[in-house]
Amino acid sequence: MTALSTRSHSTAKGGGPIAPIDLQDGAILLLEESHALPLVAITVAFRSGSAHDPDEKSGTLRLAGRMLRRGCEGLKATEIEDALDRLGGELSVDVSSSSIAFHGHVIGRNLDAFVDLVATILGAPTFQEDEFERLRREAIAELVESRDNDQALVQHAFRRSLFAGHPYGRSARGTTATVAAIGLLDVRAAYARHLTRANAVVGIAGDVMAAAAPDIGKRLLARLPVGARIPDGVPPPTAPRGRSLTFVDKPERTQTQILIGSLGTAPHDEDHVALGVANAILGGSFTSRLMREVRSKRGWSYGAYARLSSDRQRHAFSMWTFPAATDAAACIELEIGLLETFLEKGVTQKELSFIKRFLMRSYAFDVDTALKRLHQALDVEILGLPADYYSGYVAHVNAVTLEQANASVKARLSSEDLVISVVGTAPSLYEAVCAKIPRLGSHEVVPFDKD
Repeated sequence: MTALSTRSHSTAKGGGPIAPIDLQDGAILLLEESHALPLVAITVAFRSGSAHDPDEKSGTLRLAGRMLRRGCEGLKATEIEDALDRLGGELSVDVSSSSIAFHGHVIGRNLDAFVDLVATILGAPTFQEDEFERLRREAIAELVESRDNDQALVQHAFRRSLFAGHPYGRSARGTTATVAAIGLLDVRAAYARHLTRANAVVGIAGDVMAAAAPDIGKRLLARLPVGARIPDGVPPPTAPRGRSLTFVDKPERTQTQILIGSLGTAPHDEDHVALGVANAILGGSFTSRLMREVRSKRGWSYGAYARLSSDRQRHAFSMWTFPAATDAAACIELEIGLLETFLEKGVTQKELSFIKRFLMRSYAFDVDTALKRLHQALDVEILGLPADYYSGYVAHVNAVTLEQANASVKARLSSEDLVISVVGTAPSLYEAVCAKIPRLGSHEVVPFDKD
């Protein structure tokens, strides 16, 4: 997710949500003051992301965002980099399914000059043909290079299987074929549609006085058109039926990557927090069931985790392990068995009490900097989360009962409708993996270098 942050949001003093400030034309500002250090972090986020890319040209919005660093009014690409360096500033772009966000950092004394520079980069890009061609080649080369990353490969295979035919199944980076199909006019059109004031949320954290913040926000957006807020338009995903296996065949793998999961939760579910608490018992701490059974007892994988992802619509539940090839088939069998037991018998009061204490105490690490609190406030705005999604986190966790935790597991998760993705060497492992998955339905082997 696809979210800008991981879990928690509150003000510096542990109060309620950060109140948005109206910047006019539909834009808002979120401010988190902190004068501990003379540093300022700025995020300019837009309420639409790669889910809005055309299927056949996925990766368009990411290319559009990256093109802004390749030239703007009065500055070539190298001159932009030099200007950022002189100011001691950084600027990056992050594209997810639901947002495109530009993140900047600068020392406080250079804030005014940095704001002017970022405003020009965002609002007056030149979109030169030669820079676009160069960037497109780089993007394709990066996609080819990413095939060396087994974890990225298994995530890609899992996402494509779980969200088949849905925008969440696409990567924000696109594929080599879709990126090759993107033209400069596509990038210009995506920029013009999505990067508008009406679609913008500005976040500022650090050494900025509240009275000065609205002017900074307006200056950052001043050169963008008013435009219109982009509606979400992404439908809820449909859960695949039965157990399916996608085996990504990569030669000479002594270690595997395994993801097993299904659809999980949506932020507005009544049992959203209860399921998160239960999931932490399964695989969210060093003493979780997965970690104890896979790592501590058997030594099959250095880590064993269960995760619930969040976005505007229902997203994924997944279990991740990375055992040696010789242990992979047995590890998959064990994980499916642990999930079946989790669904059938639920969690115990002892487990629930422990994990609630753990989650509530560790919450402090999620809100210990102004930047973390800002990113979490941005999540609330960009993803349309409940207003107290983060500020009420401790209270929500504390209120979860054993009955609620177990009911959420039975209601939301399935051990029969499972997507299983493996990266390994198929000739030596594929048949063994298939044999360890009871009631396996569809199964396929795909080359690791397939788009």
